[in-house]
Parts: sequence; C-alpha cells; structure tokens
Amino acid sequence: MVGVSERPYTLLSCAVSLDGCLDDATDQRLLLSNAADLDRVDGVRAGCDAILVGAGTVRADDPRLAVRAADRRARRVAEGRSATPRKVTLTRHPGLDPRAAIFAGCDGDPLVYCATPAVAATRERLGTAATVVDAGASPQVGWVSDDLAARGVRRLMIEGGRQVLEQFLAAQLADELQLVVAPLLVGDARAPRLVADVRMPGGDRPRADLAEVRRIEDVVLLRYALSARFEQDDQGGTTV
Repeated sequence: MVGVSERPYTLLSCAVSLDGCLDDATDQRLLLSNAADLDRVDGVRAGCDAILVGAGTVRADDPRLAVRAADRRARRVAEGRSATPRKVTLTRHPGLDPRAAIFAGCDGDPLVYCATPAVAATRERLGTAATVVDAGASPQVGWVSDDLAARGVRRLMIEGGRQVLEQFLAAQLADELQLVVAPLLVGDARAPRLVADVRMPGGDRPRADLAEVRRIEDVVLLRYALSARFEQDDQGGTTV
C-alpha cells in the first residue's frame, strides 16, 4: 500500500439541490449546474490526471468525461500529456456498453476496475475499448487509489455517482470536496442524495473546513478541505 503522500490528491466534485439531492426520481437527468459552472468544472478536469465515475453513472448519464475547451486540451498536449485525463470506472457486473461515451474517441486508454467474477466477461465485452483491471472479489477504493498512484496518477477527480462518493468519504481518501448548490428544491424522498449511508472509521464525524465560497451566476460553489493536503487555488471567490 502506498503512503498518504504518494496516493493521488483526490477531489470530489458534485452538484446538489437546496435539499441535498444529486438528481430527482425521474428518468431524465436533472440539470443542477449552469454554463459558467460547467466551464469551471472543465478547467478542474484539465488540471487532473484521471477522472473516475461509477459504472452506474456511465450507464445512466453516459458522460464523456472529456476536457471540452480546445485551448485547455492544447495546453495539456503542449505539456506532454493526453488531451483529456484518463477515464476510470468501477464495476461489479459485466454490463458496460463498449459504445459508451467514456470509451469513445482518442482520449487515451480508459481503465475499468472490475470485480474478479466479472473480469473475463467484461474483457470480452469491451475488447480494445478499455483496459480491464482485476480489482478483487469486491473492488475497494483504497486499492484502486493505490493502483492509480502506481500508474502515475497524481491528481484524481471523482464525479460520482453517490455510492462512489460515499466510498471515498468513508475510506477517508478525499482531500477536497467541491460542492455546487443549485437554487431549487427537489422535494422527493425517492431522489438520490449526496450521502445516504457513510460510516466513518471509529464512528468519528470530523467537521470539514470550509475554505472558499464562490457565487457562479445562480449557483454557489463551496470548497471544503477534507485533509491536510488541501490545495488552495487563486481562482477568486471568498476564502473563509
């Protein structure tokens, strides 16, 4: 196992409603962000080595997880990096679609961390679309973090879904939370919330440090320091 200083700096990024929902309970995705904030997220992506989401998010939202701005992509290439950070997902089942956006294009070699029982079927299903890594009987985010560090990932962005966010929080592997709050109420008990069931080691519930508050048109960005490795930036906003 790698040391704390060697594992990737891990940033959790998500948007919620005023009542803490990541989405509503309908089949259509609820848009909680705005164009200005999506551009900010694009800039954060451009500064990372890898972007990770759960397989449920891949199936439900079909995200590209790509850096979209041409100047940011060009800057990464000029620095000797791929145009987009490496795309990563976790799965226990062999149901990922090789046509999913995460596997499309020429944005590097996606990584799929897969439970041992599903590895063979997942490799057969995905073919050359991704590298499938045997992550043991039940993939653990600590092991995944160590493996990504061994692959040269120094800065990791987690974009969901809820279970993946919970797992990184519970394992105390997150260094930073970037939480965007949208000015609306979902008002549905069936809607997924940011955290449903997180048990901290030893039962401790440490308070996060609010490092920055930034208004981005009609949403608010809250940046929380979750570890001593938190990195302040110079993008503006109010530092608390």
